[in-house]
Amino acid sequence: MVDDIKINLNIEEMQKAGLNFGHNVSRLHPRMKPYVAGIKNNVHMIDLEKTAKEFERALKFIAKLAGEGKTILFVGTKIQTKELVKATAEDCKMPYVAERWLGGTFTNFETISKRVAYFKELEHKKASGALEKYTKKERANFDKEIESLRIKFEGIKNLAKIPEAVLILDIKKDITCAREAKRKKITIIGVTDTNIDPALADYAIPANDDAISSVKYILEKIQEVILNGKS
Repeated sequence: MVDDIKINLNIEEMQKAGLNFGHNVSRLHPRMKPYVAGIKNNVHMIDLEKTAKEFERALKFIAKLAGEGKTILFVGTKIQTKELVKATAEDCKMPYVAERWLGGTFTNFETISKRVAYFKELEHKKASGALEKYTKKERANFDKEIESLRIKFEGIKNLAKIPEAVLILDIKKDITCAREAKRKKITIIGVTDTNIDPALADYAIPANDDAISSVKYILEKIQEVILNGKS
């Protein structure tokens, strides 16, 4: 039962991880005002009591989805956090996008799926030795194509259908993903820093989306409930 799931959020730990550091005061999104506790060195500080409340709500929803065997697509394309996003998604056995968001991933899913199928076919041909009949130059071209497709599709190659939810670690950077999710009525769980409209997410987590320590803390808690929810 989701209601019975233990959510372990500690304000002190959240502060240590830097979840409370927002952006420069000039970059405040008006709808983030209720989540701001004050200003320090010209930077808005996020109210972690409110973050804990919203994060708990999001975690309970994530646990529910995991328990039902539903899919959450992890999206985090920032250079400093993409490896973390990829590793966490893989540990949770969830699909991910850690490189550039490909326009149409949701809104033109059928076409994207055909490209993914082609990528998987090429991978299979290479692994089975079916490409050995080609010349050295042709094989080199296939290798180059496989690598290009891998960068684009590796994280979604087992995504058979549109996911039930998407976790966006930086809505501003991946706004195209958020817009496509809205159009396809996919539930959005999003980290919302002080420069982001929290209304873009169905489950907003008001927190620092830049610091690796902050993103790591958020992903660890999400991984915890997903693995518990599946067990």
